[in-house]
Amino acid sequence: MKYELGKCLLRERLQDSGMSMEELAQVLHYKPEKLADFVDNKRIMPLKSAISIADTLGCEVKDLYELITSEPAVNEIIT
Repeated sequence: MKYELGKCLLRERLQDSGMSMEELAQVLHYKPEKLADFVDNKRIMPLKSAISIADTLGCEVKDLYELITSEPAVNEIIT
């Protein structure tokens, strides 16, 4: 199954954890602007960042984005 990334859910995960964006940035030694770019969908999180963020917030990497599934088209066989 193929997935596309939808909306970044970092803001929601921060709310769930009770941590602010500034606190997360400080813990991970990131600039808050970098995290804001993820939240605003201006940048996609690199995998290493997503793993660090998910571990810090106590969630799964897949919980950081809406995942949109796209099923491959099935070719019909004409006989």
